[in-house]
Amino acid sequence: MSICYIDSPVGRLALEADDDCVTGVRWASPGERATSSRTGPGAPSPVLKEASRQLDRYFGRKLRRFDLPLAARGTEHQKRVWAMMSEIPFGETATYGGMAMALGSGPRAVGMACARNPIPIIVPCHRVLGSGGKEGGFSGGRGLPTKHQLLAIEGVVLL
Repeated sequence: MSICYIDSPVGRLALEADDDCVTGVRWASPGERATSSRTGPGAPSPVLKEASRQLDRYFGRKLRRFDLPLAARGTEHQKRVWAMMSEIPFGETATYGGMAMALGSGPRAVGMACARNPIPIIVPCHRVLGSGGKEGGFSGGRGLPTKHQLLAIEGVVLL
């Protein structure tokens, strides 16, 4: 596994890859590897360089759809939910219930799969809301404030 760190508007992120696929994006814990991928020893893998570049463009509102090889580990149900999340367009949202209906599942199971998404932001779990446009939950960064921040980057404002 290779890893690199980037600073972003939503906090310090650790990008992880195996071979040529991104396997994870997570919020780095305080004190975790103080150097960034741009200044640290050794160059990050090509896929992590590209992931970092695309994330920089996303946060700069210049990228609307990620194009990266992904290898998320999870159950078949989780993978189906993550694939459906990946199809939610930039600046749009879906609901747990709507996704559940399309998948023949339940909203709670969809919510649990969202919470276990190992590649947040790139696989946009922040675009999934509760019924009636309620914010639902978010397990990354600072929780709901981070979800609001990611949605705001895409022009979505929750009331």
